[in-house]
Amino acid sequence: MSFSLDDAADKLIEDTFDQHVDNFIDQQVDNFIDQQINKPKRRAYIERHREQGHQDLWKDYFSENPTYPPEIFRRRFRMTKPLFLSIVDRLSNEVPYFRQRPNAHGRYGLSALQKCNAAIRMLAYGQSGDTYDENLRLGESTALLCLEKFNEAIIQLFGDEYLRKPTPADLQRLLDIREVHGFPGMIGSIDCMHWEWKTA
Repeated sequence: MSFSLDDAADKLIEDTFDQHVDNFIDQQVDNFIDQQINKPKRRAYIERHREQGHQDLWKDYFSENPTYPPEIFRRRFRMTKPLFLSIVDRLSNEVPYFRQRPNAHGRYGLSALQKCNAAIRMLAYGQSGDTYDENLRLGESTALLCLEKFNEAIIQLFGDEYLRKPTPADLQRLLDIREVHGFPGMIGSIDCMHWEWKTA
């Protein structure tokens, strides 16, 4: 009988010890979680000299004597400079996010050129948000926000005219242009829907 009492006492001590250890661990985990939730997270501020980024961008592509000629602009942006500037102008006039505004310290934020440049080049090249940090002087999260706002604005401002199915008049105009340039039947060639396929 004493043997079974010793076993029962050992089990009681072991269960009590396990319960105290479990309670202690649960309390430590809860304290750690509370500290992480209540601890304010601050972002590290990086002085990027965004004004210099705008000046460099202007000098490279938009000044009277730009560093890069129009052919390089077209290749890099996948559009002509006048088209790019008309998009930037319309966005900066009609979408508040693309207006350059001063912050609480009176310092102006990124220009519409920098924001549109980041978005268009990310779309053109499919690169990540931190790719243009060095030359455009904007961080990854800002670049991604520029891309998001740019896409929303393009859909809102240009969607009805350019982001719709082509009308018969649009298709005919495209066919006429391509016939002049020596690419007849261009519409059927692009999606291969009008080709007859040989099956084995």
